[in-house]
Amino acid sequence: MQRRAVTAVLAASVLLLAAGCSSDGGGTPGSAASPSPSPTAARSSPSPTAEETPPAKGTVKVVRTVADGLNSPWGIAPLPDGGLLVSSRDEGTVLRVDEESGAKTEIGEVPGVSAAGEGGLLGIALSPDYASDHMVYAYFTSVSDNRVVRMLYDPQRPAGDQLGAPDTVFKGIPKGVIHNGGRIAFGPDRMLYVGTGESGDRGLAQDKESLGGKILRLTPEGEPAPGNPFPDSPVYTYGHRNVQGLAWDGKQRLFAAEFGQDTWDELNAIEPGDDYGWPEAEGTSDDARYHDPLAQWGTDDASPSGIAYAEGSIWMAGLKGERLWRVPLKGTEASADPQAFLEGDYGRLRTVVAAGGDKLWVTTSNTDGRGTPKEGDDRILELEVS
Repeated sequence: MQRRAVTAVLAASVLLLAAGCSSDGGGTPGSAASPSPSPTAARSSPSPTAEETPPAKGTVKVVRTVADGLNSPWGIAPLPDGGLLVSSRDEGTVLRVDEESGAKTEIGEVPGVSAAGEGGLLGIALSPDYASDHMVYAYFTSVSDNRVVRMLYDPQRPAGDQLGAPDTVFKGIPKGVIHNGGRIAFGPDRMLYVGTGESGDRGLAQDKESLGGKILRLTPEGEPAPGNPFPDSPVYTYGHRNVQGLAWDGKQRLFAAEFGQDTWDELNAIEPGDDYGWPEAEGTSDDARYHDPLAQWGTDDASPSGIAYAEGSIWMAGLKGERLWRVPLKGTEASADPQAFLEGDYGRLRTVVAAGGDKLWVTTSNTDGRGTPKEGDDRILELEVS
């Protein structure tokens, strides 16, 4: 297998000085308080298609707590035969959670994880050929970079030893104390999409030769995917600050959530080759070179991580905002203003996963060093939405 490597290593102190507000929703020490504008639906370049529009208002009901007592949960990958694989950012381990009983089994530890700041074991995803190859993909921070590996999952082996040795699929993504990106997902085209951060070095986001501040599109083997907008490059879009949410709607259109700095967090409709503006633009811009977000929020109200699509809307988890946002869609535009749920009820929210039909799984993120853990944290919630 060929492996691609791009070197970009920065000193942690430089990263912190360059960062502004932290991507995970905690202010940088010594930074001034930022304004908290109201959430807005913003214009987006593509026009909406003629299709059914969901109601302007929806509802959410917490059905139950699926599991509790989790430590720094980050990514979730539902298994086709039942169960949820859950990554622990700080411990570097993967648990299998029984979604019916809540029972937790450690299936293994990912070697080479260097957990510090916002880095560690982050997103996980199943191979598009999981039924035959049983491969689990993971994005993590190593001592030198952020990278994607894949591992054989064998549930017949003893607990704690069910993950095979990691095979590095892609490496060289810039790492930092902050802005490590980390969300990975296989799209409807069976290609691997990777959300990265600019690691606190703003200039990387506009540098198409850098892997930082991008959405990457790869083959399952880690090569630039066929049809990418830039020849022989894994870069799919650029001008991002820190992408941690990726989801497709029912018409296979990609959306991404992005942390802003001091003013605007963003939900973007993704078009290959487009420039999303950072660091020249945060939120909507009058500059036609940059793709405007379809919705934006004050950073106190969101600091978004995971997103999912269900019932005609994008559902977006807020860390600092401690709430779940609903954004009803018509095509690639918001059809109404965003609507907030669970505000302050469960603390910081990290990941949202479509659980089929009108159900979502949502993880809290209160044991990540920035939240205030309550008894039972962290947990996975099952929600019913409409």
